[in-house]
Amino acid sequence: MYKIIGADQKEYGPVTAEELRKWMEEGRANSQTLVQEEGGTWKPLSAFPEFGVSVPTLPPPPAPPPPGSAPAVITPPPSDITPGSRTHVMAIAGLVMGILSLALCCCCYGLPFNVLGIVFSAVALAQISNDPGHYQGRGMAIAGLALSLLSLLLAGLMLVIGVAFSWQDIIRELK
Repeated sequence: MYKIIGADQKEYGPVTAEELRKWMEEGRANSQTLVQEEGGTWKPLSAFPEFGVSVPTLPPPPAPPPPGSAPAVITPPPSDITPGSRTHVMAIAGLVMGILSLALCCCCYGLPFNVLGIVFSAVALAQISNDPGHYQGRGMAIAGLALSLLSLLLAGLMLVIGVAFSWQDIIRELK
């Protein structure tokens, strides 16, 4: 029978060797896990020859804190995003309007979505460039602007082609 100290620094067991092997397969124990055989001392699991071959090598669990000490403070990793920075809502709206304008370009020339996409994206780009530490979403705003402009260009092209075919029909009827 064995006892172990888990990653949460709590003692578990007594457990059988089979159950301990199952814990190793599940990743609940590794070569650095402290184990005590009945009546023995605490040793890493890798010190037990009966478990040495099948033990996965994982990073060691944190060392237990000394008695009476304060708990450790975990600090998050550094980030490129400054605190308080968030994606600009107008950039998101501009991207959504740009996608809708392209999706509806054939039925209603993308109107009013392409116009709204241009306005929202332009406002977002202006505000993001004025306060880059507070807002993100420049890429979304640019994509929304590009999609909206493309939709507007396609709508204009479809309108010109439609007018050309209409004039062609009118000229044929006059002859």
